[in-house]
Amino acid sequence: MPPKLYLVRHAEGEHNATRNYTIPDPPLTAKGKSQCHALQSTFEHHNAIDLVLASPLRRTIQTAALSFGRTLARNEVPFVLLPLLQEVSDSGSDTGSAPDELKRGISELFANDGIEFDLGKIDFGAVHEEWDSKTGIYAYTKEAISQRASDLRKYMFKRPETNILVVTHGAFLHFLTEDWDVSDPMTSNLFAGTAYNNCELRVFEFTPESTSSGARIVETAESKQSRGQDQPETDPHVLDDLSVVSEKMTNGDVVGS
Repeated sequence: MPPKLYLVRHAEGEHNATRNYTIPDPPLTAKGKSQCHALQSTFEHHNAIDLVLASPLRRTIQTAALSFGRTLARNEVPFVLLPLLQEVSDSGSDTGSAPDELKRGISELFANDGIEFDLGKIDFGAVHEEWDSKTGIYAYTKEAISQRASDLRKYMFKRPETNILVVTHGAFLHFLTEDWDVSDPMTSNLFAGTAYNNCELRVFEFTPESTSSGARIVETAESKQSRGQDQPETDPHVLDDLSVVSEKMTNGDVVGS
């Protein structure tokens, strides 16, 4: 049976608070850290999660560590950073740090936080030299973003774990879950039911028709009920990312690279 997916958008980053999206790979704000502590207190599945996956940007690493320290304190639970989970745009705030720089800065990133697990368990193995290039599979184009979302779904579908926790970004979550039609965003109520607040958790399952060559996911009924279904997107950063993708498509600029 394919795994159940617990999808989380990162907590508030400095770019969210300041609306300055040129900040390079921004960390969480104090409010963002408080959001993480609140999520850790309310999350009911710390003992059920088998694998934690996170985008290698600083704010997503922090969100995973601070929100799910109880989960990661279990020695058998891996903490893997996956470049496929990075945010969609090529702005400074959505572009990650070089692997060596990222590794060197981990201890400082958590210098003032009480971490419940050994930071040495963070697996940087997939964080390769070109992961922050915003080219190829990481390019800011509909084709590239959709392809890596598809690749990620297939990767997770084939995983042996029962419950996987995923910490990623607001705009990319729309591609990962395929919950709106990006090709025509202005002719329908695009954002109804698709907003992800900072540090919001939603639960998804693979469809019965999913295969290793074509996997799709749907939100569980319990997850929908817990949050309600009519939440318009309000984060300007996410709206900007989605609007740019739409504009590129309208102008014929969205091509693979």
